[in-house]
Amino acid sequence: MATAAKKTEKKTAGDVRPLTKTQIIANVSEATTLSKKDVNAVIDAFTEEIRKSIGKKGAGSFTLPGVLKIEKKFVAATKEKKHIENKLKPGTFYDRPAKAAHHRVKIRALKTLKEWV
Repeated sequence: MATAAKKTEKKTAGDVRPLTKTQIIANVSEATTLSKKDVNAVIDAFTEEIRKSIGKKGAGSFTLPGVLKIEKKFVAATKEKKHIENKLKPGTFYDRPAKAAHHRVKIRALKTLKEWV
C-alpha cells in the first residue's frame, strides 16, 4: 500500500530532474528552426571550444557572457606533514600525505545567472 501512495503523491519542485542532453537538444530544436542534428553539432562545437580554452594551450578560462565563467587554477604541490594534532579528537595525532601539483576547475555564476535564481 505504501508504494501505491507514493505513486499518487504530487511531485514537488525537489522531484524535478535535470534535463538530459537529448531533452536539451529537443527543446532547442523546437525553439529554433534548426534540426536536432544541427543542434547536436552546435553543442559539440561549443563543448570543443570550452575544452580548447581551458586546455594546456588555451587561455585558462572560458566565459559565457552574463551566465558563467569557467576558470582553470593551478594548485601547487604540498609537502608531507607529520604529527599534526587532530582538532576533532584532542590528544590524537595524524600524518598528512604529500599532494602533487594539479589544476582545479572553478565555475562561477555571473550576474544574469544569479538573477535567474
